[in-house]
Amino acid sequence: MNKKIKLMISLVASICAVSAQAQTTETESEQATKLAKQLANPVASLISVPFQYNYDSNLGPNDDGTKSYLNIQPVTPFSISEDWNLIVRTIVPVIDLEDVTVKGDSASGLGDITQSFFFSPKAPVDGWILALGPVGLYPSASEDLLGGGKWGVGPTGLALQQKGHWTYGVLWNHLWSVAGDSDRNNINATFIQPGISYISKTKSTVTLNTESTYDWENEEWSVPINLMLSQLMRLGPQIVQFTVGARYWVESPEAGPEDWGVRAQVILLFPEHKK
Repeated sequence: MNKKIKLMISLVASICAVSAQAQTTETESEQATKLAKQLANPVASLISVPFQYNYDSNLGPNDDGTKSYLNIQPVTPFSISEDWNLIVRTIVPVIDLEDVTVKGDSASGLGDITQSFFFSPKAPVDGWILALGPVGLYPSASEDLLGGGKWGVGPTGLALQQKGHWTYGVLWNHLWSVAGDSDRNNINATFIQPGISYISKTKSTVTLNTESTYDWENEEWSVPINLMLSQLMRLGPQIVQFTVGARYWVESPEAGPEDWGVRAQVILLFPEHKK
């Protein structure tokens, strides 16, 4: 074969290889962008398992108590019709308390489990991602200090928009206690989580939100403001998002946390296992 022909074939093959590689890279980038946007949406059709660690201080009557807890938060979506998804979000807290009631008193173990069932249209409604459903509270705490000792139920909902690099909206729920230990305080609390996120071209996400709770029984607010930085990456076959952040307690109940706290999170993603 003529050397010029061989050279031309080699050149064409190289161009095709580079083009294929560019298309693959573009596809992976598009997938990463989609996953980052799904992670900013609490009711996205995506199986994920977040492990969220939190640390707060200055608790208790003498302001020398600490609370550290790991929330294990699996999210499982189910397609229940052509137009609707059911997203089940579960929060399983593992808690460690030190000097929260009196000096030297501590408790460690499982806290009360919260589980939300979001019914969500698969397509946005006038640009809004919407969800509504019930939420349940289960008295699963291994020690009295770690939970309320009550069964609870109520509504939960979400409304958010995603435009370009931005995601903003609000998640809320309300819980009433309906059964449980009669010697424990009743639960009547509203949780509100408004927030805004920005996803950069490098799939980094900056999030600002507040996870506020109003206790109607005691007429008290808990208002932490959270600022977090997340990065999506692949570790071998596993897609992972890492998060670090800080929060400041603007308002808390008497003997509640004060000043600054920290958060770290790892989310395992399983996009190929959608229900």
